[in-house]
Amino acid sequence: MEEVDVEPTVTVNVHTSPPRCFHSLLSSPSPLIPLCYAICSFISDAKGSGCSFIHEVRKDEDIYSPILRKLFNESHHIFVGLQTIREDLPSKNKKNQFVSISKNYRSVIRACMEELQQVAVSTKEAAVATQYGNQVSILLAIELIWNLCEVLFIDAAPAGSLLLHLLDWVRLHKADVDEKAREVLQSESPAEHRDYWDVPGGNQTLTEFDVKWRHWHDEVNRCLQDNSFASNRHLEIICKILAGDEDTLLEHKELLSTWYHFLVTRLLFSHPTVKPTELHYYAQSCLTMFLDSRSVPEPLDNILLAAFEFDIHQVIKDCSIALNNWWFVAHLTDLLDHCKLLQSHNLHFGSNLREFLLLEYASGLFTHHSLWQLAVDYFDHCPEFGHVYLELQIERVPLDTERKALKVLRICDQRQMSEQVRSICKIMAMRALRNNRLGSALSWSIRAKDAAFATLISERFLQDYCTRGTFSDLDLIDNLGPAMLLSDRLTFLGKYREFHKLYGEKRFGEAAKLLLSLMTAKIAPRSFWMTLLTDALPLLEQKEVIFSADQTHELMFCLEELTSCLNASALGSPKTSQDEDIELTKVELLRLSLARNLAMAIIKEGTVEA
Repeated sequence: MEEVDVEPTVTVNVHTSPPRCFHSLLSSPSPLIPLCYAICSFISDAKGSGCSFIHEVRKDEDIYSPILRKLFNESHHIFVGLQTIREDLPSKNKKNQFVSISKNYRSVIRACMEELQQVAVSTKEAAVATQYGNQVSILLAIELIWNLCEVLFIDAAPAGSLLLHLLDWVRLHKADVDEKAREVLQSESPAEHRDYWDVPGGNQTLTEFDVKWRHWHDEVNRCLQDNSFASNRHLEIICKILAGDEDTLLEHKELLSTWYHFLVTRLLFSHPTVKPTELHYYAQSCLTMFLDSRSVPEPLDNILLAAFEFDIHQVIKDCSIALNNWWFVAHLTDLLDHCKLLQSHNLHFGSNLREFLLLEYASGLFTHHSLWQLAVDYFDHCPEFGHVYLELQIERVPLDTERKALKVLRICDQRQMSEQVRSICKIMAMRALRNNRLGSALSWSIRAKDAAFATLISERFLQDYCTRGTFSDLDLIDNLGPAMLLSDRLTFLGKYREFHKLYGEKRFGEAAKLLLSLMTAKIAPRSFWMTLLTDALPLLEQKEVIFSADQTHELMFCLEELTSCLNASALGSPKTSQDEDIELTKVELLRLSLARNLAMAIIKEGTVEA
């Protein structure tokens, strides 16, 4: 049975002012790391503002969403594929692969986003619709940030083509401009459409614009100076936009909706050949110009601004604080690390930033009843602390079924985690024993190489045999092989079962020899000798002599030794008269059979010698 999804527990933590663009703050699978971020932020901000807030810090709820689980599963495959890229590949080839992998990650995000949107629209429950709507908003922000990081860091577009990439970035996340243009062009009379004059503001591409830009710019400025379009207000506004007039762009900022859309539009019409190193200046000024003087930048604004400033570590830090789990920062950081963009940033406690975030993300996955299997691969690709983390986390996986236990065991075996293998086997052996499943318990104890527990279970098998007269789990006992050497009692159990097989196959000579060796070699426990001697009775009563004279003498010696022990123990623990009568009857029958067999054996051996 799979573990049932449950509501995460709620804890409380101190944190600074909350991000307003995301629906939850620090809903992390690991309570320790958000606390670190909270303390760091509190210390850094308290000096300036002296103000703090109490916010809920909860475990990651996203892993319990069926749709978002697809995001975790699909991105896991991309992550594993990324780790296989060879280091010796030429830089150009690797760059193309990294860009392709980045787009794969984004396609997975977008696919989940679209599915969440469909569910949010189709559901009739307001709370569910709100929940999915919030998740869509978060994924939109994640995809926006990832796409920008892809343009600036991974693809590293140079001046000239940089603006083209930024135009595609804005167009992808501001699709209403393309939709308006398509709607206007497909109408019967485009010039009379209500949105006709709104469309040209952001619908130029770099390729068609760059060829004519300088000529256009001079020509547009001349037309404005000559008041050539003074009679048509719309044309004059378009000319001012083409000339890159900031006041005109700001007057129509409602058509742009975001400061980064305003930034790209401004660059397109005033500085189309912007260099990457100049972006931060334009980004900061556009943010200041676009926002109201009373407005405070939201966390998303700060993250994008840090990206335009090429401050990768600030982007990762702000995303870690603002987003609701480690998925985004872990995968983005891993990709950036493969691009050799994070080599200079190591943490003080030994692990680099990539490994630190992957460890936190994977630790969160281990709290889920099925996603924990994905986490194993993430730990495998954390060379410094991954193995240690896996050893600690694997022991916390609930072993609900034997199938799941075998799966965990296989993972541990493949990674030479011998202590964890023994621990899992002992747990399963104890559980099976409590449920009176002796065969399963013995199998697990053998895998654990636990001699003491194997002895205990072997004793239970022998007790059951004495009570019922038959063995359970014969297939297991018959195929013990070298495993029976794990303990003396297990060896006896295997050999005693072998005696029964020989007797069943009417191989009486071999059976007699094995039975005698179990007692004379002291393999059999003394408490079981009476059972063995009783098993010898049918062999002693055979028409053909099975036990030789020497063997019969040894059986007699064992019987007398057992009798003396029984007499000694009877003094300390008195038995009922019925039990004593049964034992005396057994002993008398054995003595009679042994005496008769000895006589027959002597006659037979003497006749042969003559």
